Amino acid sequence: MIFTIIIFIAVLAVLVLAHEVGHFVAARKFGCKVEEFGFGFPPRILGWQILKRKKLEKVGEIETVEVSEADLQLADGREVLQEVVRDEVREIDKAVEEKEKKIFWGSKNEAFSEDGGTIYSLNWIPLGGFVKIKGEDGENRSEPDSFGYKKIWQRAIILAAGVAMNFFLAIAIFSGGFMVGMPQAVEGDMSGAKIANQETIINLVQDKTPATEAGIQLGDGVISVNGEAIKTVEQLQNLMNTNTGKEVAVELKRGGENLTVKITPRYSDELKRGVIGVGLVQTGTVSYPWHLAIYRGTVMTGSLVKEILWAFGGIFRDLFMGHKPAVDVSGPVGIAVMTGQVAAMGWVYLLQFIALLSVNLAIINFLPFPALDGGRILFLIIEAIRRRPINQKIENAVHNIGFALLMILVLLVTYRDVVHFVTK
Repeated sequence: MIFTIIIFIAVLAVLVLAHEVGHFVAARKFGCKVEEFGFGFPPRILGWQILKRKKLEKVGEIETVEVSEADLQLADGREVLQEVVRDEVREIDKAVEEKEKKIFWGSKNEAFSEDGGTIYSLNWIPLGGFVKIKGEDGENRSEPDSFGYKKIWQRAIILAAGVAMNFFLAIAIFSGGFMVGMPQAVEGDMSGAKIANQETIINLVQDKTPATEAGIQLGDGVISVNGEAIKTVEQLQNLMNTNTGKEVAVELKRGGENLTVKITPRYSDELKRGVIGVGLVQTGTVSYPWHLAIYRGTVMTGSLVKEILWAFGGIFRDLFMGHKPAVDVSGPVGIAVMTGQVAAMGWVYLLQFIALLSVNLAIINFLPFPALDGGRILFLIIEAIRRRPINQKIENAVHNIGFALLMILVLLVTYRDVVHFVTK
């Protein structure tokens, strides 16, 4: 349980920090002052900031000679010309920018200065991070380093940069995985690929089936049935159908160990054959040359985007028509449980799961709903059409209501997840 919580927090931190880095880089690129970049959420443990100031630095000396003339009257009434020579050395200085790193504890900005740079803070709640951009809530519109001062297209890019970074994270994970070798379903066009260690993997375990009764788990690899080595998904399905109603010995690979379970296939009226209640996929360790790996990583990310959008479309369609959604929705608890299960399968599977969650986060954040990045971009579009800013109090109120609704939804889904896993 503790391992699952630690892994879940680490995964969430990676996803949220990648998103916030996108906002941070884009804001700095367009000249916005980033007041704080937080690791985790407040209250703050400590913060550090680079303070800037200027000092005079001696770069050399210069000798000057000053000659002046003056009339001098003697005591006897005569006048003479007097020459005065002054010789002095002057220093040559230049203004030099000096930086000083200040570290301070707690929530107060003891070291904060308008001339200082971004505050980098470490906070107590380790669930990702945040970026605080000057003027992000509509204040300081007249100041050039404020978010509100920037052009509409610049603000849109800053808002969309977080979503873009989550897509790039997924592409990077998949591309890197394909370079070193990554488990993947062996199907479709595999040209240019090197495939090793092919296995028949269980990728779904249905409740209240022979599989759950036998203790089969997600990610188990099927080695043999009654001593017969399993090479393909079709072979395993045929063996289960042939032995409907008969107990068979199934040898599994789980982690670094092999174990044998006894299981009795049941006849399925829906499928018209004997089943044990699992989903199967033929996998192998697939690798590509680096240029094909980047291409394949990008293609896989695009395929995930398509599938997730299709799933969201199905959910909204079912809700609109009053049907129960065909796709299940999980909250933080459900995702944490899945993270623990995937982590137990190995770090490569965990990285793939992070990429999947990153794409999910990007798509959800880009939805045109208040409080989300997509909702804020929608307000920018409205501002562009109206050719004048929307009343900031109204926009902030809408975003606050949207955030409250999102929190209520998260609580409801979390409650459902807790009930599901407690009663399971």
